[in-house]
Amino acid sequence: MSWFESFILGLVQGLTEFLPISSSAHLRLTAAFAGWHDPGAAFTAITQIGTETAVLIYFRKDIARIVSAWFRSLTNKAMRGDHDAQMGWLVIVGSIPIGVLGVTFKDQIEGPFRDLRLIATTLIVMGIVLGIADRLAARDEEGGKHRAPRHRKSLQELSVKDGLIFGLCQAMALIPGVSRSGATISGGLLMGYTREAAARYSFLLAIPAVLASGIFELKDAGEGHVSWGPTIFATLVAFAVGYAVIAWFMKFITTKSFMPFVIYRIILGIVIFILVGTDTLSPHAGESAG
Repeated sequence: MSWFESFILGLVQGLTEFLPISSSAHLRLTAAFAGWHDPGAAFTAITQIGTETAVLIYFRKDIARIVSAWFRSLTNKAMRGDHDAQMGWLVIVGSIPIGVLGVTFKDQIEGPFRDLRLIATTLIVMGIVLGIADRLAARDEEGGKHRAPRHRKSLQELSVKDGLIFGLCQAMALIPGVSRSGATISGGLLMGYTREAAARYSFLLAIPAVLASGIFELKDAGEGHVSWGPTIFATLVAFAVGYAVIAWFMKFITTKSFMPFVIYRIILGIVIFILVGTDTLSPHAGESAG
């Protein structure tokens, strides 16, 4: 991998990690369209450490409060009813599905799941799901002529069951094209949470899974499967860009709909199907190890 490739891929990772459009799909597609080798699941996982570091910094106050309350609740029974302490447990519970499924389907994630036809399918299907979830949320918030606005849940109302469902939605993002934020936000909206609550929990829930995955994949870099220099450079680029995207996205969702992302996902999926169907692009383009 060249330094130019690592810069572009780091830029793509930072731009797409927090938007509901799938960073893993865009890394895969960038390589395929440019005629480069697929950067691979290991490269993706390691560069995600950069974007998750941006999450740690952006949500540092929330994270510090949650971690502090969780540790105190281990020895102080009075703290166990504290919302921040409960959030600590809910993040742990929500991280279980992706941990179990990530290990179970590791070979598929690094192989068959990276087929461009599957990516196109998941882009379209999850785009439709996100669109439906977003429309339901808008209907509840706006009400109507004969319908009063309906209450939507905040993170204060997050239960163990809902936390586990969020976790199952996050696990779907193991398939490129699904999108971690897209799946968890869609799940949250369908369960009746506000856009802001769904997005905030989505980002917090991703921290353990992404950091664990990136650290686990570091062994591939050490074994020579990933180039150290370009990968670290891409990770730094992803961090800088990712931080700016988080700040923008959290403001965007308070007043705007997810429909632009829905339309983008569907159009991109259709374009991929057309390119593959006309043999302009191979469904396995760039899959050989670089």
